[in-house]
Amino acid sequence: MNVFGKVRLGYLVVETERFTDWRRFGADAIGMHLDDQDSDAMRLRLDDHACRFLLRRGPGENVTSLGWQVDDHEAFEEIVRRVTDAGVPLSEGTPEEAAQRRVERLTRFPGPKGIAQEIFTRPVLLDDPTGPPTFVTGEYGLGHVAITAKQPTLVRGYYDTVFDARLSDYIDETINGVKLKVRFLRLNARHHTIAVAGTHVGLDPVRTRIQHVNVQVEELDDMVGS
Repeated sequence: MNVFGKVRLGYLVVETERFTDWRRFGADAIGMHLDDQDSDAMRLRLDDHACRFLLRRGPGENVTSLGWQVDDHEAFEEIVRRVTDAGVPLSEGTPEEAAQRRVERLTRFPGPKGIAQEIFTRPVLLDDPTGPPTFVTGEYGLGHVAITAKQPTLVRGYYDTVFDARLSDYIDETINGVKLKVRFLRLNARHHTIAVAGTHVGLDPVRTRIQHVNVQVEELDDMVGS
């Protein structure tokens, strides 16, 4: 069974102490919606999904998990089989963890660069709109993430094996003086959901686990006016 087209980026989990900065940037600067916050967690959304960014209080200042929405239980079980057959340990998310991410079912397994991969089904959807700007999500998912890697072939192989990722495009780029070969991988109709930047010199020029996360809007004028 091929799962290409049945997987999309659903949410990111970030460990941070900078809740105020996240609120100012996410809600005030780019128009995400802050639904609720307590002393240990904050959720931001940009469409009808109840959770797109889950911020959990901690000192790491880093992405800890990528949440992948899987369209159906058959594809979900196929991914579980692949991971299990590769000898990678899986763990079922607790009801509390699923509730915090606003999803029905959650399974977690290790991924590249220490980023946990969480696959889930049936996110909680809300009826109330977030207002402008209008973010492009839907069948394409949240957006894309870019990862730098000293062994990019292994990272690409990981996402090919688990999610049947396909190569969309490639470029060469320089970040912090290090030349990188960037490969853009798609999991569905979006041009790419994962960008893997390989350095090949034994150096990783980026401190954090991902180099950036991208969200797409329909009109840039909405961002300027928001």
